Amino acid sequence: MADPDVKRLPIFQVDAFTDKPFAGNPAAVCLLEDVDLTDEHQQKIAAEMNLSETAYLRKLNSDDDFSSSSKFGLRWFTPTNEVALCGHATLASAATLFYMMKNPSPQLTFQTLSGDLFARREGDFISLDLPENKAQPLDREPYSQLLKALVGMTPIRDFQYCRSVGGDLLVRLTDDATRQTLESLRPDTVAMLAAHTQDIIRGVIVTVKGSLENGCVDKQGVMYDFISRYFAPWNGIAEDPVTGSAHTVLASYWAKELGKTEFYARQCSARGGDLKVRLREDGRVDVAGKATVVLQGMIRI
Repeated sequence: MADPDVKRLPIFQVDAFTDKPFAGNPAAVCLLEDVDLTDEHQQKIAAEMNLSETAYLRKLNSDDDFSSSSKFGLRWFTPTNEVALCGHATLASAATLFYMMKNPSPQLTFQTLSGDLFARREGDFISLDLPENKAQPLDREPYSQLLKALVGMTPIRDFQYCRSVGGDLLVRLTDDATRQTLESLRPDTVAMLAAHTQDIIRGVIVTVKGSLENGCVDKQGVMYDFISRYFAPWNGIAEDPVTGSAHTVLASYWAKELGKTEFYARQCSARGGDLKVRLREDGRVDVAGKATVVLQGMIRI
């Protein structure tokens, strides 16, 4: 006999920015249906799922439907706290609606802490319409211990900070750095946490300019314009596999550096993922990727 006090919510696990299971960045997506979860419950589920992000989709009106409506509320929780913007969990949310709920809408709108975000079908890709986030140069001296824990003695060319995305440091390695240089970094996340305890950092982006000579190419030999890794121990994430929101900072930065607005990029985590990124004239960034659903079920609360 079913327990009337037990609520069951549809939940999915989606690998974002990849077309293969067990790659890209996994996110959980929970459909709130007609259940109004407290913040405490949403945080507990995110801790239980223990992924970098758990997304919560909610209906905005009582007659809305996940299979046909085109506008929803969206929140994101890490295992430890709520965040203001998460690209890969937004992509995962759109994939859940498009692929699992068979939502026919050409574009979805999500009401979030970062304003309205949009997800569009573009062939096999889902393109996210996100706000541009501009970084500014920052004095690196106060962060010397943090940078040592992050990259050791690897030379740094540029150091910037973006407040609008929630507080991301951007660290660009010198142009003689290779893809192997970036992938071989082994940050000491405990030391990173000890070096900086203030609430102004969401995470750290480490990036390298792409070239054919430094190994920044995909399996078909196509060059990446830039590559990156992302570390966020302050949010309980030692390394994030693929970070859509970080590419709103990277697009803004590399547009100035490379003199172009369309980019092919890779985030070089162990799982890894490819992204198509475009900086628009209206101050928005299109971040496109593929996604695959690897698990679906019901969560009991």
